[in-house]
Amino acid sequence: MGFFRRLWAIMVKEARQLRRDRLTFAMMFVIPIAQLILFGFAINTDPKGLPAAILAYDHSPLSRALISGIGQTGYFAFVAEPRTEAEADALLQRGEVQFVITIPDRLTRRVVRGETAAVLVEADATDPATIAPALSAVNGAVSQTLARELNGVLSRHQAGASAVDVRLHRRYNPEGITRYNIVPGLLGIILTMTMVMMTALAVTREYERGTMENLLAMPVRPLEVMAGKIAPYIIIGTMQVIVVLVAARILFDVPFEGSPVLFTLSTMLFITVNLAIGFTFSTVARNQLQAVQMSFFFLMPAILLTGFAFPFRGMPGWAQAIGEALPATHFIRIVRGVMLKGATPAQVAGEIAVLAFMLVLVATLAVSRYRVTLD
Repeated sequence: MGFFRRLWAIMVKEARQLRRDRLTFAMMFVIPIAQLILFGFAINTDPKGLPAAILAYDHSPLSRALISGIGQTGYFAFVAEPRTEAEADALLQRGEVQFVITIPDRLTRRVVRGETAAVLVEADATDPATIAPALSAVNGAVSQTLARELNGVLSRHQAGASAVDVRLHRRYNPEGITRYNIVPGLLGIILTMTMVMMTALAVTREYERGTMENLLAMPVRPLEVMAGKIAPYIIIGTMQVIVVLVAARILFDVPFEGSPVLFTLSTMLFITVNLAIGFTFSTVARNQLQAVQMSFFFLMPAILLTGFAFPFRGMPGWAQAIGEALPATHFIRIVRGVMLKGATPAQVAGEIAVLAFMLVLVATLAVSRYRVTLD
Protein backbone atom coordinates (compact mmCIF):
# COMPACT_ATOMS: atom_id res chain seq x y z
CA MET A 1 0.00 0.00 0.00
CA GLY A 2 2.88 2.35 0.71
CA PHE A 3 4.03 2.02 -2.90
CA PHE A 4 0.66 3.12 -4.25
CA ARG A 5 0.42 6.05 -1.84
CA ARG A 6 3.83 7.31 -2.91
CA LEU A 7 2.93 6.76 -6.55
CA TRP A 8 -0.33 8.67 -6.11
CA ALA A 9 1.49 11.53 -4.39
CA ILE A 10 3.93 11.88 -7.29
CA MET A 11 1.07 11.77 -9.79
CA VAL A 12 -0.82 14.50 -7.94
CA LYS A 13 2.32 16.64 -7.73
CA GLU A 14 2.97 16.29 -11.46
CA ALA A 15 -0.64 17.10 -12.33
CA ARG A 16 -0.57 20.25 -10.20
CA GLN A 17 2.73 21.32 -11.74
CA LEU A 18 1.32 20.75 -15.20
CA ARG A 19 -1.78 22.76 -14.30
CA ARG A 20 0.40 25.70 -13.28
CA ASP A 21 2.27 25.52 -16.59
CA ARG A 22 -0.72 26.61 -18.65
CA LEU A 23 1.19 27.12 -21.89
CA THR A 24 2.52 23.55 -21.91
CA PHE A 25 -0.90 22.20 -20.95
CA ALA A 26 -2.53 24.14 -23.78
CA MET A 27 0.06 22.98 -26.31
CA MET A 28 -0.80 19.35 -25.55
CA PHE A 29 -4.28 19.97 -26.96
CA VAL A 30 -3.73 22.80 -29.42
CA ILE A 31 -1.01 21.09 -31.48
CA PRO A 32 -3.01 17.88 -32.25
CA ILE A 33 -6.11 19.91 -33.09
CA ALA A 34 -4.12 22.25 -35.32
CA GLN A 35 -2.51 19.32 -37.13
CA LEU A 36 -5.89 17.69 -37.65
CA ILE A 37 -7.38 20.89 -39.11
CA LEU A 38 -4.39 21.66 -41.32
CA PHE A 39 -3.99 18.18 -42.76
CA GLY A 40 -7.72 17.57 -43.00
CA PHE A 41 -8.89 20.84 -44.52
CA ALA A 42 -5.96 22.95 -45.69
CA ILE A 43 -3.79 20.42 -47.53
CA ASN A 44 -4.84 19.72 -51.09
CA THR A 45 -2.56 18.00 -53.60
CA ASP A 46 -5.03 18.46 -56.46
CA PRO A 47 -5.46 22.26 -56.66
CA LYS A 48 -8.31 23.71 -58.71
CA GLY A 49 -9.05 27.20 -59.96
CA LEU A 50 -5.43 28.07 -60.77
CA PRO A 51 -5.05 31.57 -62.28
CA ALA A 52 -4.54 31.54 -66.03
CA ALA A 53 -4.25 34.10 -68.81
CA ILE A 54 -5.72 33.83 -72.31
CA LEU A 55 -3.73 35.23 -75.22
CA ALA A 56 -6.27 34.90 -78.03
CA TYR A 57 -5.39 35.83 -81.61
CA ASP A 58 -8.57 34.18 -82.88
CA HIS A 59 -12.06 35.00 -81.58
CA SER A 60 -14.14 32.54 -83.56
CA PRO A 61 -16.87 30.37 -81.99
CA LEU A 62 -14.51 27.37 -82.05
CA SER A 63 -11.83 29.31 -80.15
CA ARG A 64 -14.33 30.41 -77.53
CA ALA A 65 -15.57 26.83 -77.23
CA LEU A 66 -12.03 25.57 -76.66
CA ILE A 67 -11.43 28.17 -73.95
CA SER A 68 -14.73 27.29 -72.31
CA GLY A 69 -13.95 23.58 -72.48
CA ILE A 70 -10.55 24.08 -70.82
CA GLY A 71 -12.15 26.25 -68.14
CA GLN A 72 -14.80 23.64 -67.40
CA THR A 73 -12.13 21.22 -66.20
CA GLY A 74 -12.09 23.26 -62.99
CA TYR A 75 -8.32 23.57 -62.97
CA PHE A 76 -8.17 26.97 -64.66
CA ALA A 77 -9.53 30.34 -63.59
CA PHE A 78 -9.07 32.91 -66.36
CA VAL A 79 -8.04 36.14 -64.67
CA ALA A 80 -6.23 38.05 -67.42
CA GLU A 81 -6.34 38.63 -71.19
CA PRO A 82 -2.97 40.04 -72.25
CA ARG A 83 -2.69 41.54 -75.70
CA THR A 84 0.90 40.64 -76.46
CA GLU A 85 3.34 37.84 -75.72
CA ALA A 86 5.43 40.24 -73.65
CA GLU A 87 2.50 41.03 -71.36
CA ALA A 88 1.70 37.34 -70.99
CA ASP A 89 5.33 36.52 -70.21
CA ALA A 90 5.46 39.25 -67.56
CA LEU A 91 2.34 37.87 -65.86
CA LEU A 92 3.86 34.41 -65.78
CA GLN A 93 7.22 35.57 -64.47
CA ARG A 94 5.70 37.68 -61.70
CA GLY A 95 3.65 34.69 -60.60
CA GLU A 96 0.32 36.46 -61.12
CA VAL A 97 -0.83 33.58 -63.31
CA GLN A 98 0.12 29.91 -63.33
CA PHE A 99 -0.70 29.35 -67.02
CA VAL A 100 -0.81 31.24 -70.30
CA ILE A 101 -2.98 29.68 -73.00
CA THR A 102 -2.33 30.99 -76.51
CA ILE A 103 -5.01 30.55 -79.17
CA PRO A 104 -3.41 30.93 -82.63
CA ASP A 105 -4.67 33.24 -85.36
CA ARG A 106 -7.08 31.77 -87.92
CA LEU A 107 -7.67 28.65 -85.85
CA THR A 108 -11.07 27.87 -87.37
CA ARG A 109 -9.82 28.44 -90.92
CA ARG A 110 -6.96 26.00 -90.40
CA VAL A 111 -9.30 23.36 -89.01
CA VAL A 112 -11.69 23.78 -91.96
CA ARG A 113 -8.78 23.37 -94.39
CA GLY A 114 -7.70 20.18 -92.64
CA GLU A 115 -4.55 21.78 -91.29
CA THR A 116 -3.26 21.46 -87.73
CA ALA A 117 -3.79 24.40 -85.39
CA ALA A 118 -1.42 24.49 -82.40
CA VAL A 119 -2.74 25.69 -79.04
CA LEU A 120 0.15 26.60 -76.74
CA VAL A 121 -0.19 26.06 -72.98
CA GLU A 122 2.67 27.63 -71.02
CA ALA A 123 2.93 26.77 -67.34
CA ASP A 124 4.97 28.08 -64.45
CA ALA A 125 6.68 24.79 -63.58
CA THR A 126 8.63 26.00 -60.57
CA ASP A 127 6.21 23.82 -58.61
CA PRO A 128 5.66 20.72 -60.80
CA ALA A 129 3.15 19.14 -58.42
CA THR A 130 0.80 22.12 -58.75
CA ILE A 131 0.51 22.11 -62.53
CA ALA A 132 0.65 18.37 -63.29
CA PRO A 133 -3.09 17.59 -62.85
CA ALA A 134 -4.11 20.68 -64.81
CA LEU A 135 -1.85 19.90 -67.75
CA SER A 136 -3.14 16.33 -67.83
CA ALA A 137 -6.70 17.62 -68.14
CA VAL A 138 -6.06 19.94 -71.12
CA ASN A 139 -5.88 17.31 -73.86
CA GLY A 140 -9.07 15.64 -72.69
CA ALA A 141 -10.92 18.97 -72.61
CA VAL A 142 -9.78 19.86 -76.13
CA SER A 143 -10.80 16.43 -77.49
CA GLN A 144 -14.26 16.68 -75.92
CA THR A 145 -14.74 20.18 -77.28
CA LEU A 146 -13.79 19.14 -80.81
CA ALA A 147 -16.13 16.15 -80.63
CA ARG A 148 -18.95 18.49 -79.68
CA GLU A 149 -18.22 21.38 -82.04
CA LEU A 150 -17.03 19.66 -85.22
CA ASN A 151 -20.22 18.52 -86.97
CA GLY A 152 -21.25 17.82 -90.51
CA VAL A 153 -18.43 17.84 -93.02
CA LEU A 154 -15.96 18.65 -90.24
CA SER A 155 -16.82 15.55 -88.25
CA ARG A 156 -13.90 13.68 -89.82
CA HIS A 157 -11.56 15.71 -87.59
CA GLN A 158 -13.19 14.51 -84.36
CA ALA A 159 -11.38 11.21 -84.03
CA GLY A 160 -7.84 12.40 -84.57
CA ALA A 161 -5.54 14.87 -82.94
CA SER A 162 -4.75 16.53 -86.27
CA ALA A 163 -7.31 19.32 -85.94
CA VAL A 164 -5.87 20.97 -82.81
CA ASP A 165 -2.47 20.11 -81.40
CA VAL A 166 -1.99 21.02 -77.73
CA ARG A 167 1.62 21.93 -77.04
CA LEU A 168 2.66 22.04 -73.40
CA HIS A 169 5.58 24.26 -72.43
CA ARG A 170 6.84 24.01 -68.85
CA ARG A 171 8.61 27.27 -68.10
CA TYR A 172 11.52 27.66 -65.64
CA ASN A 173 11.66 23.91 -64.99
CA PRO A 174 11.10 22.14 -68.31
CA GLU A 175 11.91 18.68 -67.01
CA GLY A 176 9.68 19.03 -63.95
CA ILE A 177 12.53 18.25 -61.53
CA THR A 178 11.14 18.30 -58.01
CA ARG A 179 14.37 19.27 -56.27
CA TYR A 180 14.43 22.57 -58.20
CA ASN A 181 11.31 23.46 -56.25
CA ILE A 182 12.13 21.80 -52.91
CA VAL A 183 15.71 22.97 -52.34
CA PRO A 184 15.07 26.75 -52.63
CA GLY A 185 11.98 26.42 -50.47
CA LEU A 186 13.91 24.36 -47.94
CA LEU A 187 16.20 27.34 -47.40
CA GLY A 188 13.26 29.29 -46.01
CA ILE A 189 12.21 26.45 -43.70
CA ILE A 190 15.75 25.90 -42.38
CA LEU A 191 16.18 29.59 -41.59
CA THR A 192 12.77 29.76 -39.94
CA MET A 193 13.44 26.76 -37.74
CA THR A 194 16.92 27.72 -36.59
CA MET A 195 16.63 31.49 -36.35
CA VAL A 196 13.32 31.55 -34.47
CA MET A 197 14.33 28.83 -32.03
CA MET A 198 17.79 30.27 -31.31
CA THR A 199 16.55 33.71 -30.37
CA ALA A 200 13.46 32.34 -28.62
CA LEU A 201 15.89 30.96 -26.07
CA ALA A 202 17.85 34.20 -25.78
CA VAL A 203 15.98 35.95 -22.94
CA THR A 204 14.59 32.85 -21.23
CA ARG A 205 18.14 31.51 -20.94
CA GLU A 206 19.11 34.65 -19.02
CA TYR A 207 16.30 34.08 -16.51
CA GLU A 208 17.09 30.40 -15.97
CA ARG A 209 20.81 31.01 -15.54
CA GLY A 210 20.25 33.90 -13.16
CA THR A 211 22.10 36.41 -15.34
CA MET A 212 19.08 38.52 -16.21
CA GLU A 213 19.65 40.84 -13.26
CA ASN A 214 23.11 41.71 -14.57
CA LEU A 215 21.67 42.38 -18.02
CA LEU A 216 18.98 44.68 -16.62
CA ALA A 217 21.58 46.57 -14.63
CA MET A 218 23.44 47.51 -17.78
CA PRO A 219 22.71 51.00 -19.24
CA VAL A 220 21.11 49.62 -22.43
CA ARG A 221 17.70 50.15 -23.96
CA PRO A 222 15.33 47.32 -25.00
CA LEU A 223 16.01 47.97 -28.69
CA GLU A 224 19.73 47.73 -28.06
CA VAL A 225 19.28 44.47 -26.16
CA MET A 226 17.29 43.00 -29.03
CA ALA A 227 19.82 44.14 -31.63
CA GLY A 228 22.70 42.79 -29.60
CA LYS A 229 20.97 39.47 -29.03
CA ILE A 230 20.13 38.83 -32.68
CA ALA A 231 23.28 40.22 -34.33
CA PRO A 232 25.45 37.09 -33.79
CA TYR A 233 22.74 34.88 -35.21
CA ILE A 234 22.67 36.90 -38.43
CA ILE A 235 26.20 35.66 -39.04
CA ILE A 236 25.11 32.09 -38.28
CA GLY A 237 22.16 32.44 -40.64
CA THR A 238 24.45 33.75 -43.37
CA MET A 239 26.69 30.71 -42.97
CA GLN A 240 23.67 28.43 -43.25
CA VAL A 241 22.62 30.13 -46.47
CA ILE A 242 26.10 29.66 -47.96
CA VAL A 243 26.08 25.97 -47.06
CA VAL A 244 22.63 25.44 -48.60
CA LEU A 245 23.53 27.31 -51.79
CA VAL A 246 26.77 25.37 -52.26
CA ALA A 247 24.93 22.09 -51.70
CA ALA A 248 22.12 23.17 -54.03
CA ARG A 249 24.59 23.81 -56.81
CA ILE A 250 27.05 20.95 -56.32
CA LEU A 251 24.78 18.16 -55.10
CA PHE A 252 21.44 19.01 -56.72
CA ASP A 253 22.47 21.17 -59.70
CA VAL A 254 19.79 23.76 -58.91
CA PRO A 255 20.12 26.76 -61.27
CA PHE A 256 20.64 30.33 -60.09
CA GLU A 257 19.29 32.67 -62.76
CA GLY A 258 18.81 35.93 -60.85
CA SER A 259 20.81 38.64 -59.14
CA PRO A 260 23.06 37.57 -56.23
CA VAL A 261 22.72 41.04 -54.72
CA LEU A 262 18.92 40.88 -54.72
CA PHE A 263 19.06 37.38 -53.25
CA THR A 264 21.47 38.45 -50.50
CA LEU A 265 19.49 41.52 -49.45
CA SER A 266 16.21 39.59 -49.39
CA THR A 267 17.76 36.77 -47.38
CA MET A 268 19.26 39.14 -44.80
CA LEU A 269 15.86 40.78 -44.38
CA PHE A 270 14.18 37.41 -43.92
CA ILE A 271 16.78 36.29 -41.37
CA THR A 272 16.25 39.47 -39.36
CA VAL A 273 12.47 39.05 -39.38
CA ASN A 274 12.74 35.52 -38.00
CA LEU A 275 15.21 36.58 -35.35
CA ALA A 276 12.85 39.35 -34.25
CA ILE A 277 10.00 36.83 -34.05
CA GLY A 278 12.14 34.53 -31.91
CA PHE A 279 13.04 37.41 -29.62
CA THR A 280 9.34 38.21 -29.24
CA PHE A 281 8.68 34.61 -28.21
CA SER A 282 11.44 34.87 -25.62
CA THR A 283 9.71 37.85 -24.01
CA VAL A 284 6.49 35.83 -23.65
CA ALA A 285 7.85 32.44 -22.56
CA ARG A 286 8.72 31.89 -18.90
CA ASN A 287 11.32 29.19 -19.52
CA GLN A 288 13.25 27.55 -22.33
CA LEU A 289 10.78 24.69 -22.66
CA GLN A 290 7.95 27.10 -23.40
CA ALA A 291 10.18 28.96 -25.87
CA VAL A 292 10.86 25.72 -27.74
CA GLN A 293 7.16 24.84 -27.74
CA MET A 294 6.22 28.22 -29.18
CA SER A 295 8.91 27.88 -31.84
CA PHE A 296 7.62 24.45 -32.84
CA PHE A 297 4.06 25.74 -33.00
CA PHE A 298 5.24 28.53 -35.33
CA LEU A 299 7.27 26.13 -37.48
CA MET A 300 4.37 23.77 -38.22
CA PRO A 301 2.30 26.22 -40.32
CA ALA A 302 5.53 27.51 -41.87
CA ILE A 303 6.03 24.04 -43.36
CA LEU A 304 2.42 23.34 -44.29
CA LEU A 305 0.91 26.70 -45.32
CA THR A 306 3.71 28.51 -47.17
CA GLY A 307 3.71 26.55 -50.41
CA PHE A 308 6.86 24.66 -49.45
CA ALA A 309 5.42 21.17 -49.11
CA PHE A 310 1.96 21.58 -50.66
CA PRO A 311 0.51 23.78 -53.43
CA PHE A 312 -0.34 27.18 -51.94
CA ARG A 313 -3.12 27.92 -54.42
CA GLY A 314 -4.77 24.61 -53.63
CA MET A 315 -5.52 25.66 -50.07
CA PRO A 316 -8.84 27.17 -48.96
CA GLY A 317 -9.05 30.92 -48.51
CA TRP A 318 -8.65 30.90 -44.72
CA ALA A 319 -5.49 28.78 -44.98
CA GLN A 320 -4.04 31.10 -47.62
CA ALA A 321 -4.76 34.06 -45.35
CA ILE A 322 -2.74 32.43 -42.57
CA GLY A 323 0.00 31.62 -45.03
CA GLU A 324 0.20 35.23 -46.20
CA ALA A 325 0.87 36.26 -42.58
CA LEU A 326 3.96 34.03 -42.42
CA PRO A 327 7.36 35.46 -43.49
CA ALA A 328 8.42 32.15 -45.04
CA THR A 329 5.62 32.37 -47.63
CA HIS A 330 6.97 35.58 -49.08
CA PHE A 331 10.62 34.54 -48.84
CA ILE A 332 9.96 31.25 -50.65
CA ARG A 333 8.35 33.20 -53.47
CA ILE A 334 11.35 35.51 -53.62
CA VAL A 335 13.99 32.80 -53.54
CA ARG A 336 12.23 30.63 -56.12
CA GLY A 337 11.65 33.66 -58.32
CA VAL A 338 15.28 34.79 -58.14
CA MET A 339 16.88 31.36 -58.46
CA LEU A 340 14.59 29.76 -61.04
CA LYS A 341 13.03 32.67 -62.94
CA GLY A 342 15.71 35.34 -62.74
CA ALA A 343 13.22 37.73 -61.13
CA THR A 344 14.08 41.42 -61.04
CA PRO A 345 13.74 43.74 -58.00
CA ALA A 346 10.52 45.18 -59.43
CA GLN A 347 8.98 41.71 -59.74
CA VAL A 348 9.59 40.81 -56.09
CA ALA A 349 9.18 44.30 -54.64
CA GLY A 350 5.77 43.44 -53.19
CA GLU A 351 7.11 40.45 -51.27
CA ILE A 352 10.09 42.45 -49.98
CA ALA A 353 7.75 45.22 -48.81
CA VAL A 354 5.69 42.70 -46.84
CA LEU A 355 8.82 41.33 -45.13
CA ALA A 356 9.96 44.87 -44.27
CA PHE A 357 6.54 45.65 -42.77
CA MET A 358 6.67 42.44 -40.74
CA LEU A 359 10.09 43.38 -39.39
CA VAL A 360 8.88 46.78 -38.19
CA LEU A 361 5.73 45.27 -36.66
CA VAL A 362 7.48 42.41 -34.86
CA ALA A 363 10.39 44.55 -33.66
CA THR A 364 7.95 47.07 -32.20
CA LEU A 365 6.04 44.31 -30.42
CA ALA A 366 9.25 42.74 -29.08
CA VAL A 367 10.58 46.02 -27.68
CA SER A 368 7.23 46.88 -26.09
CA ARG A 369 7.03 43.47 -24.37
CA TYR A 370 10.61 43.45 -23.10
CA ARG A 371 10.57 43.65 -19.31
CA VAL A 372 13.06 45.96 -17.65
CA THR A 373 12.48 44.40 -14.22
CA LEU A 374 12.57 40.85 -12.89
CA ASP A 375 8.91 41.01 -11.77
